[in-house]
Amino acid sequence: MQKVYHLSHTDLDGYGCQYFSTKVFQDITCFNANYGAEVSDKLEEILYLIKKNILIQKDVLILITDVNLTMKDSNWISKEATKLGAKLQLLDHHITGKACSENFEWYYLDSTRSATKITYDYLQKNHGFDSENRYSQIVQAINAVDIWLSEDKLFEFGKVCLGMVSRSNEINRILFETNDREYKLTLIEKAQNYIQKENGHIILDNELHTLRKAFLNTDNTQDDTKDNLSAIYISNLLTQQKERLTIKYKGHKGILGFNLGNTSILGNKFLVQNPDYDFFMDLNSRGTFSLRSADRLDVSKMAQDIAGGGGHKNASGGKIDGFRESFIYADIKEFVEDFINKKR
Repeated sequence: MQKVYHLSHTDLDGYGCQYFSTKVFQDITCFNANYGAEVSDKLEEILYLIKKNILIQKDVLILITDVNLTMKDSNWISKEATKLGAKLQLLDHHITGKACSENFEWYYLDSTRSATKITYDYLQKNHGFDSENRYSQIVQAINAVDIWLSEDKLFEFGKVCLGMVSRSNEINRILFETNDREYKLTLIEKAQNYIQKENGHIILDNELHTLRKAFLNTDNTQDDTKDNLSAIYISNLLTQQKERLTIKYKGHKGILGFNLGNTSILGNKFLVQNPDYDFFMDLNSRGTFSLRSADRLDVSKMAQDIAGGGGHKNASGGKIDGFRESFIYADIKEFVEDFINKKR
């Protein structure tokens, strides 16, 4: 069975590509990146996984959609893929990739279609996907809004979907990339139920709040506000994945979040659910952090010790000077652990 690593953009068009690729390929791992350094970081991560599993994954495809590479990155990924025996296929519509498309056979460019439509057409042609064209209307809607075909009958529906994805920020993409993607792909799936209805774009727009709450209410608990359901959902994710997020400070066990926000609610909820943890730390992109405890550690002293910060016994904060922002959580965690250890 072919193993597929699929890197795509972080907007409706990018997730639209993955909405279809995940329906076609049985063994697929997805990644998302915005432009610049994040693209290189995610490609590095893909190469690392291929090398790690090279003995058990013989037929590997690196699929890149809705992302245009620089000539430097194109040369680099082409050489690395060749070394590993992996196939490469890039499907994009950004005209800035024209030079790369002329130099690499695997770099497919068509500026007249959205990446979602290019990917859908590619999967139909090469993998026999959707021979009955059941998904053609959602493709049309995404295509219309992405390349701005304002006269298209599904343009307004596409606009609603565009905002639907761009405003789906309840789940932190760096910390919980898989869950964040599942959220967005689920909403695209649900949107299809409205596309054939009269004024479907208005009905979908009216019901998006309910659709979001339905996804976040995974425990099927009683109805609550979206903010409360979101806090419960994130807190449950933190508990489920706490081993991956665990850091240590002077023998005390804590958890490291990144750009979570809502620290008092999430921190206290997590510490109540996990009495074996002594502190909760949330770091943002600028290196500023918040600390919370539940009378198990004086986090004002911890903040002062590691970064000259301060605050209260159970709520404090500070700033890590020289913090290097990364798009890979494991790198962020490694930096923080090294920083804390050096301060001891």
